[in-house]
Amino acid sequence: MSLLRLAGRPMLASMFVTGGLHSFRSPEDVAPAAEPVVRPVADRVGALPNGTEQLVRINGAVQVAGGILLGLGRCPRLAALALAATLVPTTLAGHRFWEEEDPSARAQQRVHFFKNLSMLGGLLIAADDTGGAPSLLWRGRHTARDLRRDARLVHRSVRATAGPAAAAGGVLEKLGRR
Repeated sequence: MSLLRLAGRPMLASMFVTGGLHSFRSPEDVAPAAEPVVRPVADRVGALPNGTEQLVRINGAVQVAGGILLGLGRCPRLAALALAATLVPTTLAGHRFWEEEDPSARAQQRVHFFKNLSMLGGLLIAADDTGGAPSLLWRGRHTARDLRRDARLVHRSVRATAGPAAAAGGVLEKLGRR
């Protein structure tokens, strides 16, 4: 593992572990801000719990678990995707700068909104990071290419030896030796 991954993943994960712990322990602090985002989603998705505090607590638990996994480098791509999925509703609920009327509060919320947007970009990069190993897609493409090349080689070998073998068989047949 490179030094950048070793240092960068825990740094990126730290915000999610601390924020997730707060949401998990005290969902009542976050629930009022989350309500405008939670309600429309919960109404459309029947599998989600109805209570805003429950959803905030679940979101916090996913952030803690994903942050720990990302920070430790265990399933980092999956952890980064899970964190990215939790960051979208968190950002939309917590940093609605377009609704603020006070210019200083609007500016502060805008900064936090774009900070979260930047973190989302980092998570998407982390989700795509294969740690220097080729991705499954790359391996599949190269395996298919190698198999096609090997099949062409076998085909050419068979064609190259089929003519002389047929000629030798014809000669043996004429000589009466089979």
